[in-house]
Amino acid sequence: MSDDLGLFADESDQPPRRASDPERFRRRRRRRVVTALAGLFVLVLVTGGVLYGARTIMQIGSYDDYSGAGTGEVVIEVESGDTVSAIASTMAEQDVVASSSAFVSAAEQDNRVNSIQPGFYLMRGQMSGDEAVQRILSPDAQTGRVDIRGGMRMEDQLAPDGGHTPGVLAMLAEATCAGDAQQCTTPEEMHAVAENADLASLGVPDWAVRGAQQAEPKRRLEGLIMPGVYDVKPGESAENVLRSVLGKSAAQMEVAGLPQAAAETGKSPYELLVIASLVQSEGIEKDFPKISRVIHNRLEPPAMHLGMDSTINYPLDKPSLLTEPEDRNRPGPYNTYENYGLPPTPISAASKEAITAAEKPEPGAWQYFVKCYPDGTSCFAEDEQQHDQYRREAQERGAF
Repeated sequence: MSDDLGLFADESDQPPRRASDPERFRRRRRRRVVTALAGLFVLVLVTGGVLYGARTIMQIGSYDDYSGAGTGEVVIEVESGDTVSAIASTMAEQDVVASSSAFVSAAEQDNRVNSIQPGFYLMRGQMSGDEAVQRILSPDAQTGRVDIRGGMRMEDQLAPDGGHTPGVLAMLAEATCAGDAQQCTTPEEMHAVAENADLASLGVPDWAVRGAQQAEPKRRLEGLIMPGVYDVKPGESAENVLRSVLGKSAAQMEVAGLPQAAAETGKSPYELLVIASLVQSEGIEKDFPKISRVIHNRLEPPAMHLGMDSTINYPLDKPSLLTEPEDRNRPGPYNTYENYGLPPTPISAASKEAITAAEKPEPGAWQYFVKCYPDGTSCFAEDEQQHDQYRREAQERGAF
C-alpha cells in the first residue's frame, strides 16, 4: 500500500511541462503585436467616422449653384405628376441649374412652384437656383401651349374686319416657335402633313379613318381634334405635333363616349361626331340636347333637308350663321339645303358636351329651331307655322 501511495505522490509532485523560455517570449510578443494592430484599426475607424461626420455636418446646406440669369435657350418639359424634385432633376440634367438642390432650395421660398402646370418651358442655360425659380414662374416661360375651343376649324376663317382668324393647323404651327424662329414648323408644312400623311400613323382612331379618307384632303382631319389645351414641343416636326395632338384627342373622345356609345344610336361613331360638330356650331351649350334632337328627327324617314347655315358657310371659311341666297344655291357636298343627310365630315371641333348631346338627344318632336334671343338661346318648334312665329319674334328682339 505504502509503495503505491508513494508512487502516486511522486507523480503528483512533478511540475507541469512548460514551453521553453524563448518560445514563451515569442508568443507574448505576437499577442502584443496583434493587440496593438487591433487597437490601431479601431482608432482609424473611429477617427475616419469622426472626420466623415464632421465633413457631412459642414456640407449641410452646401450645394453647387450658378450665379446670374444664365444664357441661351433651353426648353424643358414638366410632365403630369412631376414634383418639385423631379422638375429640379430635369433642370440639372439639362444644365439649366448646377444642381437639383439649387432649384429645390430656392423653391422653398415660393409656394407657387408647387402649382407649376405640365407643359414646355423656355429656360436659359446655367441659371442660379433663384433665377430659375423666378423664370419658370413668369408668364413668358411657358411655351407651346395651344387652347382649342369648341367650334374652331382646321382652316383659317374670314374675320368680320376682313382679316383672318387662325385655324387649328396655323395655331399648332405657331406653337412650335420658341425663341429661335428657325426651329418653327411652318403652316404650309402642317397643312401638307394633315393632307397627305397616313391617317392611322397620325393617330386617327380606327373608327374615324374610313370617313376621313373619303373627305377632300384639306377637310379630312376636321373635327378629329377636340377642344382642350395641348402642349406642343417647340421645334417639333409637323408630323410629330399632329400625332401627339390627335392621340390625346382620341383619348378624350373615348372619355366622351366614342366609339362605344354609337352602338345604341343607329349611327356610326363618325356620324355622331359630324352631328356633334353641327350641334356645336349651331347653338349654345344649354340648347345642345334639343338641337341634337332636331337633327336626329330630320334624318329619320321621311327625311328632311337639315337646312343648316353653318354647313353652307363651312367651305367658305365663314364663321357666321347667316347666309346669302347665292351661297345657299351654291352646289356642293356641304349644302344641306340641297342635299339630304349629313355633310361628309364634321365642320368644327366638337366639345364633350356636344358629343354627349349627339349621343343622347333630348326627347321631343321638334323639327325646327331658330336663334331667338340676343344671348344665343334658341326657340324650338314642331311645325313650320310655329317656327315662323319664333322667327318674327327673334327679329323684333334683335336676335339676328
